[in-house]
Amino acid sequence: MRRAERTDTGVEELAALQRTLGVELDPDLLLLALTHRSFAYENGGIPTNERLEFLGDSILGQAVTVKLFTDHPDLDEGELAKRRASLVSSVALAEVARTNGLGPYIRLGRGETMTGGADKPSILADTVEAIIGAVYLSRGGEVATDFVLRLITPLMEDPDRFGAAMDPKTSLQEIAARRSAPAPAYSVSESGPDHNKHFVATVVVGDLVQATGEGSSKKQAEMAAALEAWTILSDR
Repeated sequence: MRRAERTDTGVEELAALQRTLGVELDPDLLLLALTHRSFAYENGGIPTNERLEFLGDSILGQAVTVKLFTDHPDLDEGELAKRRASLVSSVALAEVARTNGLGPYIRLGRGETMTGGADKPSILADTVEAIIGAVYLSRGGEVATDFVLRLITPLMEDPDRFGAAMDPKTSLQEIAARRSAPAPAYSVSESGPDHNKHFVATVVVGDLVQATGEGSSKKQAEMAAALEAWTILSDR
C-alpha cells in the first residue's frame, strides 16, 4: 500500500494530536486516517482513510455493544439497539471529534475546505472511525477498545442524550417550543443513482439554529439534522 504523502501535516502536528487523543500509534497510519478522499483526489490519487473507516466502524460497534450489554442487564434488545445507534451516530462521533479538536488536522481538498468540511458531521465522524482503525492496527484490539470507550463514555453518561437520539425530531420540536421559536422546518436534497441514493437534510429553527444531516433515506437525513440542531441548542 502506498503511504499518504505528508504534504501539510508534519511530525510535530501528528505528535500533538496523539497527545490530545491519549494514545501512541504509527504516524503513517494516523496520517492516513486524517486523509479525506477530496485531499487524495487533488494529490494524485494517494490512499484515503476509507478502508480504516470501515475497520474502525466495526471496532466501534463491537466495543459499544459489549459495554451496553454488560452495564445494562435490565434493558431489552430493542432498547440496547437504540442506545447503540445513538452512540455510534455521525452526530455523536462529530461531537467526539469537536471535543478533541480534530477538525483542523483533517486533510481536505480545497473545495471541502472552502465549504467548512472540517466541521461537517459526516467528515468528522468518518475521521474518528478511521482513527479507531489506525489504533487497532498500531496497538491491537485491547488498546483500541479502551480508546473507543474513553471517547464514548462521556456520551454514555449524559442522561439526556438517549431521549434525543432516539426521537430527535420530537426533541428538537420540544426545545424550540421551550424557547418560543417557530417549529423546525426541513428541506431535503438527494443525489446519486436510484440504487444508491444519498440524502442531505437541512433544518432551520427560526433564528436560533440551522443544521444539516446526511443519510441513505430522507427520514435518516432529517433525523441526523434534527439531532445536530438539538445538540447545538442544548450546548448553548
